[in-house]
Amino acid sequence: MNCYIYRCSAKNDMYIYLKEQDDFSVVPKHILKSLGETEFTMEITVTPERKLAKENPETVISNLDEHGFHLQLPSEKSIEDVLTEIADASRKPASK
Repeated sequence: MNCYIYRCSAKNDMYIYLKEQDDFSVVPKHILKSLGETEFTMEITVTPERKLAKENPETVISNLDEHGFHLQLPSEKSIEDVLTEIADASRKPASK
């Protein structure tokens, strides 16, 4: 599967992989805002056998198929953990 990788200015070692080049419409707005400026880095073909620096290729492929994007975070947190945290935070009533 071809994908397009963009560096995110918000944090070092944060990248977003897109299934379609420049198609940020698949990224939820609250996530997109947290990325900072994005800069195209490279196009790669991801296969289950391909070794990636920090990501499990099967997870990347699954996220690209299901969501159209994969977010590589600089910490040990998985995208699933981050999305759960964001969803939980959005369910809480706003403080007055």
